[in-house]
Amino acid sequence: MENQNYPGVFLRVKAVITDSVLLLIFMLGVVALFDRFENVPDFARIAAFVFIFLLYDPLFTSLFGGTIGHFLFGIRVKRANNPEKNILFPLAVVRYIIKALLGWLSLITVSGNKKAKAIHDMVVQSVVIYKNSADEQAISEPGS
Repeated sequence: MENQNYPGVFLRVKAVITDSVLLLIFMLGVVALFDRFENVPDFARIAAFVFIFLLYDPLFTSLFGGTIGHFLFGIRVKRANNPEKNILFPLAVVRYIIKALLGWLSLITVSGNKKAKAIHDMVVQSVVIYKNSADEQAISEPGS
């Protein structure tokens, strides 16, 4: 793992933008679905909102090692001390909260450390890696 090449800011931003577009599409789909029914309970609307905006990232990251955006770009979020394992759900929640609160500022540390860790990765001891070494060569990042 020491010789691993870590994904840079550009690829991570592409994954975040992809996830943002997907979340917007999911929300529009849910709204369209709810519009087909006369009386949709408030708890159903709240549950949909909570899942889409608050649980999507932590659930996918802890269960599958990344979001749909991560998967599309061949990167995964893993434990820094054991890159074979996904991070635990509570840590994924903390990671997401920090990432959401800091926004793009969280990524300022990616270029400055050898494992390309963002602030939210440093806090929960996670690392973003390529899914496999073939992805490393296949994905070209300008400036990396």
